[in-house]
Amino acid sequence: MDGCCERVRCARLRGRCMTPEEAARLVPGGAVLGVSGFARAGSPKAVPRALARLALGGQAVAGRPLQLSVWSGGSVGGEIDEELAGAGAIVRRLPYQSLGAMRRLINRGEVAYLDQHLGVCPELVRAGHLGRVDVALLEACAVREDGSLVPTSSVGNGALYAAVADRIIVEVNLWHPPEMEGLHDIWSYSPPPGRAPLPLVEPLQRIGGPAIAVDPDRIAGIVETCQPDHPYTFEVPDDAARQIGGHLLDFLRHEVRAGRLPPTLLPLQTGIGNLGNAVLSALAEWERPGLVFFSEVLQDGVLDLIDAGMACGASGTSLALSVAGQQRLHGHLDRYRRHLILRPQEVSNSGEAIRRLGVIAINTAVEADIYGHINSTHVLGSQMLNGIGGSGDFSRNAFLSIFVTPSTARDGKISCVVPMVSHVDHTEHEVHVLITEQGVADLRCLSPRERARAIISHCAHPSYRPLLEDYFTRASRQGGHSPHLLAEALSWHLRYQHTGTMLP
Repeated sequence: MDGCCERVRCARLRGRCMTPEEAARLVPGGAVLGVSGFARAGSPKAVPRALARLALGGQAVAGRPLQLSVWSGGSVGGEIDEELAGAGAIVRRLPYQSLGAMRRLINRGEVAYLDQHLGVCPELVRAGHLGRVDVALLEACAVREDGSLVPTSSVGNGALYAAVADRIIVEVNLWHPPEMEGLHDIWSYSPPPGRAPLPLVEPLQRIGGPAIAVDPDRIAGIVETCQPDHPYTFEVPDDAARQIGGHLLDFLRHEVRAGRLPPTLLPLQTGIGNLGNAVLSALAEWERPGLVFFSEVLQDGVLDLIDAGMACGASGTSLALSVAGQQRLHGHLDRYRRHLILRPQEVSNSGEAIRRLGVIAINTAVEADIYGHINSTHVLGSQMLNGIGGSGDFSRNAFLSIFVTPSTARDGKISCVVPMVSHVDHTEHEVHVLITEQGVADLRCLSPRERARAIISHCAHPSYRPLLEDYFTRASRQGGHSPHLLAEALSWHLRYQHTGTMLP
């Protein structure tokens, strides 16, 4: 490729600009490919498409077919998990995904998927427990004079893969404004033993640098692109979501009155998606400005709270925004840079930081059982949805761990409160509060039988409450610390699978 864009400010690297097709040829067949991106933001776009074209053409690289192991931070765009996966070029994937094409390949057993806690994944990669990263493929806003990389709308594991990969390919994406520089705070843990503490004591404190440090000699190619991030579509909260938000506010107000939370609350974390955005909408009604977020993914609702003066800032690893949110961010970056910080996910999801800051974690469940165990990843126990993501990092370490879910799904045909979850992601030990549109079950300081009564009476839908009460009564007669009728508990899921309804 002739020339190189002005965003490549390192003179010695300008001769390494190339086409996506040339860069794709630098990825060996059978390689481990570490990619940037988190919540579909900041993932590479042009080179994965070129790799997909190679795979569809049946072309081998260095004598080996393109059967790649793709490691990311969080979910990535369709160029990877739809196009590259659809070309049959991905055989192993970790630690998170969210697109239907990849999900179908995983559930058919055609892609080996390692679903991991996102805060733990960097530790496993750095220690070499998962093998070696051959190529880091990273999206950047700019390459600085010293060769360091300015990330775009996410950091994720990008800095980690840049540090451990044999070679680096950079996509400089001109769609992202140059004013993105200054938004990031790049810091990484040192390996044990003798590891120093993470020096973060305030949610909005900066502890690192503005770019990913890279030895320029390890950058094998630079590709210029101009392609937008994949936007999210957030629906207007429905009645159930608004009621869940209202119950959450009532609970938090109760905690403030009891002296267990300050009036401006503690740092907040919310899950991604429509229900997470509905929670953010509810927080707009909080009485005291000064909310702070120490989260993983920052959505449109966070921008709303900053614009309204309700939130003074937010720390995360990704900006997962709608089209309107992207336009708002790009149009006012000088202002938002004063309120937003994007960090590597080993910092945003650090158990050490979450505990020290006293985070209030609010995450979404697929289903909850009567004892407080949470399934957040599987349908009917075996069909993978997306993955555990960062919910476990936060729920295990939070000052207050809250899970929210509607009480029913599929237009009321299935109860989201069941006798026994079909897959356990979060045990009763890390679930402090469960909220549905029916109400709040505060599970702190309750025994298993007390939890069951609270969840059934406060969180289950009235249509299913008698069934759950009957189950619990009969199970309790048989005794046990957490009474169960195992065959009957499993039949709840089988009944839905075969008949399409859980109602008798």
